Amino acid sequence: MAEGNCLFCKIITGDIPGDVVHRDERCVVIRDINPQAPTHVLVIPFEHLESLDDASQKDEPLLGHLLRVGARVANDEGHSENGYRTVINTGAGAGQSVFHLHIHVLGGRPMHWPPG
Repeated sequence: MAEGNCLFCKIITGDIPGDVVHRDERCVVIRDINPQAPTHVLVIPFEHLESLDDASQKDEPLLGHLLRVGARVANDEGHSENGYRTVINTGAGAGQSVFHLHIHVLGGRPMHWPPG
């Protein structure tokens, strides 16, 4: 999907509203509109990468930043003691529905293994 048609790019630019939990110079964190847990947020980089497969070695600092932001938000939401799950779906077969790299952070209920 081209960046101009990307839902997350439109949320980043403010063309579409999102329930923003955190924003910094590299990413935005929004609440998922179809939450699968009491806490379900999406950590979205400003840079448009369609999926984890499109990330290169130069993106490693960004990927680390996204994971750290996800951890901070999970802890801010009160999940430091009972834990939380981070998920990156890569490709339609894995459940990726918006083709802009993002990390799901879920917490507030027991997580089972293996996931669905």
